[in-house]
Amino acid sequence: MSEQTLRLTAPALAAQEARPHLPLGRHLVRAGVITQLQLLRALAMQARIGAPLGEILIAEGWAERNDILRALAAQSGLQHADLDRQPPAWTLFGLASRRFWFDHRVVPWLRMGPMILVATERPDRFAPIRAELARCGLSAVPVLARRAEIDRALAHHYAEGLAAAASNRVPAEMSCRTWRPLARIPAALAAVTLLLGLVAMPLASFVALFVIAVLTLLLFVGLRGAGFVAHVLDHHALLAPAPPRAPPLPERLPCVSVLVPLYKEREIADALVERLSRLTYPKALLDVILVLESHDDVTRAALARAELPHWMRVIEVPPHRGLTTKPRAMNYALDFCRGEIIGVWDAEDAPLPDQIEHVAARFAQAPPEVVCLQGILDYYNPRSNWRARCFTIEYASWFRVVLPGIARLGLVVPLGGTTLFFRRDVLEELGGWDAHNVTEDADLGVRLCRAGYRTELIETVTYEEANFRTWPWVKQRSRWLKGFMKTYLVHMRRPARLLADLGWARFLGVQAFFLGTLGQFLLAPVLWSFWLILLGLDHPAHGVLPGPVLTACAVVFMAAEALSFAVGVVAVAAPQRRFLLPWVLTMPLYFPLGVVAAYKALWELAADPFFWDKTQHGQAGEEPAA
Repeated sequence: MSEQTLRLTAPALAAQEARPHLPLGRHLVRAGVITQLQLLRALAMQARIGAPLGEILIAEGWAERNDILRALAAQSGLQHADLDRQPPAWTLFGLASRRFWFDHRVVPWLRMGPMILVATERPDRFAPIRAELARCGLSAVPVLARRAEIDRALAHHYAEGLAAAASNRVPAEMSCRTWRPLARIPAALAAVTLLLGLVAMPLASFVALFVIAVLTLLLFVGLRGAGFVAHVLDHHALLAPAPPRAPPLPERLPCVSVLVPLYKEREIADALVERLSRLTYPKALLDVILVLESHDDVTRAALARAELPHWMRVIEVPPHRGLTTKPRAMNYALDFCRGEIIGVWDAEDAPLPDQIEHVAARFAQAPPEVVCLQGILDYYNPRSNWRARCFTIEYASWFRVVLPGIARLGLVVPLGGTTLFFRRDVLEELGGWDAHNVTEDADLGVRLCRAGYRTELIETVTYEEANFRTWPWVKQRSRWLKGFMKTYLVHMRRPARLLADLGWARFLGVQAFFLGTLGQFLLAPVLWSFWLILLGLDHPAHGVLPGPVLTACAVVFMAAEALSFAVGVVAVAAPQRRFLLPWVLTMPLYFPLGVVAAYKALWELAADPFFWDKTQHGQAGEEPAA
């Protein structure tokens, strides 16, 4: 359409807006797109879920998006803007802030004197846009455009700024992006000092490490034991309870956006679409965003072969200074989300069909300070091999027993990387995720708590693929441990402030989790020396530490193993996981490989702190039991 034609029709545009409109559904029936019965059914659904009529019709497969756009044009008399063929004028974006265009999901298309044509998919929500632009002395008139075209125009215009912002959304004092080569010097000096000490004074150095190992063990056992006791008392039984009925849904269902970051996922596309298609939440209110890097040709090709439903779309993240991490990708995609609740799933996830209903119901009932819901993570391939069985026991112990107990006690909840759901306004207030952290989930859990918010666990499960191959398991675990190191160092930059933010109980909980977890892996060889005492042999510290002290340490070690066994038994006591009970006895043989991962993580912390060691998905299928 030429600018001359637009000048001629501009007065007509304003006049057409003011005339009375027939309902959208009537236009669709008259055009033969839907039947009268389909319209009645869609209107009944709209009364129940509150979604736009057009989205319901598309969700039910009764209409295409182009059909809705044509009906809106017929209803309102508005013209159609083809943003791909005639892109918006770049200078017009300066009339308002980036936040304004994204919040309203509109694009300034063309200007004709005091009139500006603004592309929108929702002309019924145009009043605030008109009021805002009137302050600039402009008369805003809507024109219709497809949602995908609007998103592409926004992404194209703001690509560079959005890519930079995605890397730096979190305030610098709360981010590990300030980790510089000079900051690694103290750690290097400490390592050199330790090695020299082991050479010059081996016995004294060993005893010092022995004491530190025991202290970290006590911290870890204390946190784990507290979570276990809180869980058992809360459930009044040692058997895992049956999943509760779905809570009642609120009268008004929210729109939920779920981010699914993908990177070099060759095998996962078809399975991902099939698994997410099982969801029972109204698709008119569901916005699943597949997030991939713009240079990721592997995933793009895989998605091109898959048939994506209308409620699933792709966002490509432009490059910025070579940083390729999951949190940066999610930060970028956050601005394109439509939901008031933001969720996160991983590429291999298979959530329970009614998971979003649980989330919507709990957020409707929860107090305002509960801003994050963490679901239970489990594995759908526990029978792949021995390591998969042990990994399943480990996850069940953490997500079904210890973590719910920690949350019940009001301690800091280190989040898992998936099945997370946030109130969007608070997530944006906190700056989203730290793009430079490789365990952005645990870091965000600490930041939520420091800001005075709470995380709750909900009784809904997402099944994942257990990483059952040896070296991929080491790589994944090393990334987690490196992230724990970075998270702890970031939040302990100013211990007094962390204590003031959290209070003593939560502060000690942070120490117990991070120091306890890292100490158990890094100092595991020292802890293994306990077995010398249990086997009746001399311990290297016999000449320095009194016998009763060593005996007490051995008792602590046995108590830790007994606690781990008890937690594992309770975690897999439910019928669908009971076949794992005999394998709980083998868990002490499962963790030693984590020592290799811990020292790999320590090396990377100094040599390549922002490297994201990718976990390859799609190596195992879903087992029927899941």
